Amino acid sequence: MNSSVSALPLSTLNSANEALTLRLPSSLQLKQQLPLSNALSNQIVAHRQAVRAILNGEDQRLLVIVGPCSIHDPKSALEYAEKLAQLASEVRESMLLVMRAYVEKPRTTVGWKGLAYDPHLDGSDDMAAGLALSRELMLEMIRLGLPVATELLQPMAAGYFDDLLSWVAIGARTTESQIHREMASGLGMPVGFKNGTDGGVAIAVDAMRSAAHPHRHFGVDSQGHPAIIPTLGNPDTHLVLRGGHQGPNYDRESVSRINSELNRLKIPSRIMVDCSHANSGKDPLRQPDVFNHVLEQRLQGDRSLIGMMLESHLFEGCQPLSESLRYGVSVTDGCLGFEATRQLLLDAAHRMREQTSA
Repeated sequence: MNSSVSALPLSTLNSANEALTLRLPSSLQLKQQLPLSNALSNQIVAHRQAVRAILNGEDQRLLVIVGPCSIHDPKSALEYAEKLAQLASEVRESMLLVMRAYVEKPRTTVGWKGLAYDPHLDGSDDMAAGLALSRELMLEMIRLGLPVATELLQPMAAGYFDDLLSWVAIGARTTESQIHREMASGLGMPVGFKNGTDGGVAIAVDAMRSAAHPHRHFGVDSQGHPAIIPTLGNPDTHLVLRGGHQGPNYDRESVSRINSELNRLKIPSRIMVDCSHANSGKDPLRQPDVFNHVLEQRLQGDRSLIGMMLESHLFEGCQPLSESLRYGVSVTDGCLGFEATRQLLLDAAHRMREQTSA
């Protein structure tokens, strides 16, 4: 008689799974191991407030979330962050640049899930090392003076670096999730909800309304224990347009239609455009075209357009995971190279300064 795993008794399967389970440090333990100084904590508070001021129209600068699609190599990520910190100082009068430090990646089926999951890029899934490396890397970016942004995908992982973040994205696949809406309602920083993969904004609008309310939800406390988590509601949410199956949604007509819907629902009209994904037809080199089109709308008076996202690395393009990786090139979605990114943002800052002077 042939045997199979499915034929094993349930108790045997449970015992096998228990034997393979590895315990992670609690978020409190990791924060104590890699602490946030008072000076950096105050810096993050100031960065969060700067993002809020842009959302609320109190600061007329453009909010730009920019950096690699995902971080796989700490050395190249830090080199990028050093370059971005210098650029941020050059455009600070017109823009607030926020470093995109994505350490989790959603997968439609299977694939590499990000630095927090598999930091060695070999399928070993050393998540304890991944969480520590992710936190350490974000701390280094903050020490450079940069605000840091990420997409929070796994709610249980959020507590390991939520104190470091100045802006958070909830992705197109998770915006509809009640768990992520509850999580967002308790975060202490602004949150951008992406429209669904179909291109419609109704799901994201519902998410913003849900996250604005207080919740009590199942969760894990800082010591790793199951807990009832109370939240106060997050008033600092906004919409992120990333296009959909039918194509882009950053054009003037789409933005006007979306603004009308937000006004009807009495939700603040504050919109960020993701220049990648469906808005660029998944061609990273088309991101500048999207950026400039949206910037033109803003310069012509549409102040609902508060910011943009760019996927950018040291060098353009992308590559599959292999034993010989090219330095500074994304292993997930294709990116714009840094020099092209730098020129794009310098030109945009110049146009914004010219308008202000006029």
